[in-house]
Order: sequence, then structure tokens, then C-alpha cells
Amino acid sequence: MNFDQKNPLPPEPPQSADQSVGPLESAMSENAVRDPREFYDSRRPALPEDLRAPWDWIDLLIFVFVAVAGAFLVNVLLVIGFALFGVSLAQVRNSVTEMSFLAILSQALLFVLLLGYLAAHLRLQFDVPFWRTIGWRPLETGGMSRALAYLGLVVGGFLLSLMVQLASAAFPPKTKLPMQTLFQDRRTALLVMLMSVLVAPIVEETIFRGFIYPVIARSFGVTASVISTGTLFGLLHAPQLWGGWGQIALLVMVGIVFTYVRAVTKTVVASYLLHLSYNFTLFLAFLVGSHWLRILPTSY
Repeated sequence: MNFDQKNPLPPEPPQSADQSVGPLESAMSENAVRDPREFYDSRRPALPEDLRAPWDWIDLLIFVFVAVAGAFLVNVLLVIGFALFGVSLAQVRNSVTEMSFLAILSQALLFVLLLGYLAAHLRLQFDVPFWRTIGWRPLETGGMSRALAYLGLVVGGFLLSLMVQLASAAFPPKTKLPMQTLFQDRRTALLVMLMSVLVAPIVEETIFRGFIYPVIARSFGVTASVISTGTLFGLLHAPQLWGGWGQIALLVMVGIVFTYVRAVTKTVVASYLLHLSYNFTLFLAFLVGSHWLRILPTSY
């Protein structure tokens, strides 16, 4: 899809006196924020706003390259940083605790890098507001109060998490999962939980449901995008659950549910609240089961 800023779309016909502009659009106009719709493809005028993003498949491919190169660069820099503090790569590899800490720190830095890249890319390439354009739009609740709608999403994430935990317990993995090594000491376990609740839902929802979802939906339809984006979300977490095939399948299902909620509500805010509640419930259960990190898996 090509976007030529030098040749904008033909102006829309003037609105009649009885046609009003919504409060969000009015606010954007008053603040002189460029409307991202000026970049939208004129061949798809009937697309809903949540799919009319100014990026396309080329932008997705560039993002994949940035993610792979960024992961490599972050790990190299961390190894150098550890060496400056007198910790060699061999020492890190021989310590489960240090390897776990390195993995968490690497993931956190990569998250910051990817979110920063997306924000810079949208601003420099398309000159559009970042959060709204990438899908963080106000949740439309119809006649329902906003507080009740938010509460419903939080409760939904809680129930989804309980269902996944019960299903996982019914079909336990036959081998130790890589993810379990992150919960063998208090410091690492606490860092994992903090990042999974405070950081991961924001970054992952922005990437999967905000950046990736609309491109696939425009090309193959909403249903295909819900399934493929959710499946990609689950499979990219597979290395953490390797060997637990039932757990990987459950996470794919969770990813599809997150994407379905985003598709129905047309905002990343909804899938974020579901994701946040889901992760929070998982780790709250772990905290209770470990007696608030006093009994860790190494003690079982």
C-alpha cells in the first residue's frame, strides 16, 4: 500500500449543517493534530477507522528486522556491561540465577527499544499521533457506563486466567518448562511479575493488536487476522513453555481471545485491560501458592 503525502486524497464534500463532528475529532482539530485519515488508501473508503492505519506490510517487515537486530544488539550490550562489572559470559552461563536475570533485563530493554521505534516511526514517517493511531482509542460503551465496561474486561481476564490454570493443571507438562527457571529465586521471580504486569501488556498489545492486527485484517479479513495474530502471539511465547505443548496451545487460545476482544471493541484499550487482568491473576495465584515468595520451586 503506498502513501503519498505530496498528493493527499481529494477533499471530502462539505458536511451539511445537521452533521456534527464528534468530541474526539473536534479536539484533534482544535489542537492542530494532523488527522491520520489523510494518509488512508482511497481505494478502501469503507474501512472502519481501527483498520485504516497508515502502515503496511513493508513496515511490518522492517519492524521484524528491527526486532531481530535489536534483540541481538541488546544481548551483546548486556554481555559487555556484565564484563565491565567483572562478570564473564562463562560465569553467567554457569549460573541459573544470572542467566534468568540477563533474560529478564534483555526482554525489558528490547520492549523499550521496540516501543520507541514504533513511536518514532509513526511520528517521522507519517506525522501522526502515536497512541490513538496505533489503536489506543477510547472504549465505546454504548449505553453502559465506562466504569462497568472496564470492570467487565477485568473480570473477563480474571476468569480467562482461572480457566487456563485449571486446564493446564489437568494436562501438566511432562518436562520442566524453561519459564520455571525464572521462579527459583525471589529477586528474579519478583522482576518477572513486575514486568509481566506493568510493562508486557502495554508493549505486547501495542505491537500485536495495535501494529500487526490492522495490516493482516485489511489483507485477509478480520477473522483471519484474529486467528493469525493470536496464534503468532502464542507461538512467540512458545520458547518459554517449550515442552509443554498443551500450555503453548492454551496460550495461542489466549492470544486469539485477546485479539477477538480488540476486533469487537475496535480499541487496544479493551485487549490491554483483559491482558493486564489475565497476567495479574496468574501471578497473584503464584504469590499465594508460594506463600508470598517464601516457598519457591527449588524448595518443593
